[in-house]
Amino acid sequence: MLRDIDGWFESKAEPAKGCLLALRAHLLQYNPHITEAWKYRMPFYCYDGKMCCYLWTHKQLQQPYLGIVEGKHITHPLLQVEKRARMKILLINPLEDIPMDTVNEILEKMVKWYAAQKR
Repeated sequence: MLRDIDGWFESKAEPAKGCLLALRAHLLQYNPHITEAWKYRMPFYCYDGKMCCYLWTHKQLQQPYLGIVEGKHITHPLLQVEKRARMKILLINPLEDIPMDTVNEILEKMVKWYAAQKR
């Protein structure tokens, strides 16, 4: 039987499914402090137990995105605020290659922010 988190990924249609699975794999190998959790019926990624980012699909655009929980503390020109006060998102076009350099730049800033909170 599939775990809820695995079922969530399996329920997505291509090409979004492949994009989300690639982002999942990348997040899990990016930093040993990042772990996966199922919270609020969505895949979350935690840095030392604190929710730091999540994967989701934009309702209007039907595009996958990487959500940064403390996005208000992360500056990057491709991060979007929309109607959120705290979080920012990076939309990913599933019909194109994932911009891994951009993803890594954002993840690096996110990890640095969470690491600094531990001091």
